[in-house]
Amino acid sequence: MTSLLEGAKKRLTRGSDIADRVRALDDAVTAARGHLDDAVLDPAAEVVTRASDRLRLSADHTVVALAGATGSGKSSTFNALVGLDLASVGVRRPTTSWATACTWGSSGSEELLEWLGIPPRHQVRRDSMLDTGREGKDLEGLVLLDLPDHDSTEVSHHLEVERLVKLADLLVWVLDPQKYADAAVHDRFLRPLAAHKGVMLVVLNHIDEVAEDRRAGMVADARRLLDADGLSGVPLIPISALEGIGVDELRHAIVARVTEKAATKARLSLSVTEAADRIVAVSGLEKAPRMSDNDQTELRAAVADAAGVPIVVDAVRKASLLRARRATGWPVTSWLSRFRPDPLKRLHLDNQTTGRDLVRQARSSLPAADQVQTARVDSAVRGLADRLSEHLTRPWATALRRASVAGLPELEDRLDRAVGSTDLGVARVPFWTRLVRGLQWVLLLTALAGGLWLVALAATDFLKIDVASPSVGPVAVPTLLLGGGVLLGIALALLCRALVARSARRKARRAERKLLFAVDEVTGELVVNPMIRVLDAYRTTTDGLRSARG
Repeated sequence: MTSLLEGAKKRLTRGSDIADRVRALDDAVTAARGHLDDAVLDPAAEVVTRASDRLRLSADHTVVALAGATGSGKSSTFNALVGLDLASVGVRRPTTSWATACTWGSSGSEELLEWLGIPPRHQVRRDSMLDTGREGKDLEGLVLLDLPDHDSTEVSHHLEVERLVKLADLLVWVLDPQKYADAAVHDRFLRPLAAHKGVMLVVLNHIDEVAEDRRAGMVADARRLLDADGLSGVPLIPISALEGIGVDELRHAIVARVTEKAATKARLSLSVTEAADRIVAVSGLEKAPRMSDNDQTELRAAVADAAGVPIVVDAVRKASLLRARRATGWPVTSWLSRFRPDPLKRLHLDNQTTGRDLVRQARSSLPAADQVQTARVDSAVRGLADRLSEHLTRPWATALRRASVAGLPELEDRLDRAVGSTDLGVARVPFWTRLVRGLQWVLLLTALAGGLWLVALAATDFLKIDVASPSVGPVAVPTLLLGGGVLLGIALALLCRALVARSARRKARRAERKLLFAVDEVTGELVVNPMIRVLDAYRTTTDGLRSARG
């Protein structure tokens, strides 16, 4: 489609925006597929195809179609304009079975006639051997069609008329004094095509059969009916194709359209505008809402809670705190603390070598989201959809809500896998804790050495063996070693408690960021991104419709 439009755009006069508007309508239809009813979009898609094809063809020819009922004098009007008796004339139904085409100007009309579906046997070139050379060239570029009778009993004739009416650049409706008020032409063609009145002419034929004193009144009555159809301003020309009355005026009106070369663009412009208006009536033109981070705040909190992020984060903090205290505490008390349950083990965890293993087991051991958590997630999703769709029309609001909840059935399982596959670094112990642990063991060994030394001194004293004990001032060295090792070890453990708590909080925050990132990825894939795609489709649709309407 894009290549056709690009080719068509090169064939248009400078400054024309028809190709851009057709492309915009095509973008709008494409973006709205799956969100709006096909019954609304299909007619617009047909207009895009038809307009693209027409723009691709000759821009130097104007297709003028004569349409009317049986006996209205359509074929005689065709002959009068052509200047030759090409179309059969009669009053029996049907007279015109197939569309007949007469072209002025030879260059580029063949492909156009093929697109119109006019068989070669029903094509005549006005500047062919039939031309005497005396005719003027004012209709150069005209393709004149004599359509089948729209009131024919043949269904194929009805379909042919409806098809060619959509393809013609200028429509000339031929009415007669007896049938100009016929509901068939007003209800089926004139009134529905009111939006295209800028590319329409109406002819009241057989005016010679009406008494002169009644002609003005009949023309006024026909004008009243056209105005009631929404066709005010459409030229109404009374003629007699057989007597030649008004034929020159009709010819001049057609010549003006052909000379301006504007009928093709005008008809396509009206078709594109009309197609866009029909979609706008359903889709609306409100400014597309944009989803901000603030819009997603409640959704993120609800999903994180349902995923068990707070439980895992708290377990990581407590486990990190306990393990760091074991590493930095006085070895005796640290050994006794092993009898206290590990927060991760309370979640039925084993001390694996990596945080990934720990969290995978933590998530799998966590209980599934309860009804309150599930209801909170559902409420947050629907609340977000309702806020975003507040000013949208019903089809788009429905599409947005449908997109928001489509991924909820698999949300819990995906969250379980996402949280379980996140590496939180639980098993990594800070390097400084290793240094403290080594120092604690040195202090413990020092205290043990002092204790053993004192035991040895007590034994020698018991055995009445005189062994001298070194001292530092009034304090014996063994006592200094024992007391110093114990007191310094406890003091060091107490000193490290603040650092350990800070490290545990930092590790918990890091774990929380990673978990929330994993949760956001799943929420984005299953909930947020589908909604954003609908909003992007709506934005593309509205932008395309605005451009298509000019």
